[in-house]
Amino acid sequence: MGNAENAHGFAFTAIDGAALPLSKFKGKAVLVVNTASECGYTPQYKELEALWQRYRDRGLVVLGVPCNDFGAQEPGTEKQIQDFCEVNYGVDFPLTEKAHVTGKEAHPFYKWAAEVAGEAASPRWNFHKYLIGPDGALAAWFPTKTSPTTRDVTTAIEAALP
Repeated sequence: MGNAENAHGFAFTAIDGAALPLSKFKGKAVLVVNTASECGYTPQYKELEALWQRYRDRGLVVLGVPCNDFGAQEPGTEKQIQDFCEVNYGVDFPLTEKAHVTGKEAHPFYKWAAEVAGEAASPRWNFHKYLIGPDGALAAWFPTKTSPTTRDVTTAIEAALP
């Protein structure tokens, strides 16, 4: 595991191949969600986009992390994933390249989050949500079944906004 003190010490690769350091989001709240295109929870994309539209001007970033770890429900290429999200859900929040979120191959951010929040806070399925505060600290987490637009999530987001 890295020695990052907070989430800003990690970087993903954007779905278009560009570097995407989380430090780019210093001073903003970030909702990091492992996503999948062929999951029963895939309609959460619509809610995630609604959150992004509602709070982006107040300092929220929604970051989708496509993941094929659960039920092989994200088999597509980055281009297919991006097209699917735009066409079906109008997604324009940032997406990363596909990444592992669990096990030995997990992205370092996910290993860090599990270490900080405990094993119970690790993703068990697609659409697991981590909320990162403007300081890079892990502010909250929500399991798959928690809709992104529930009061629990919006209350945590509003508390984390800069």
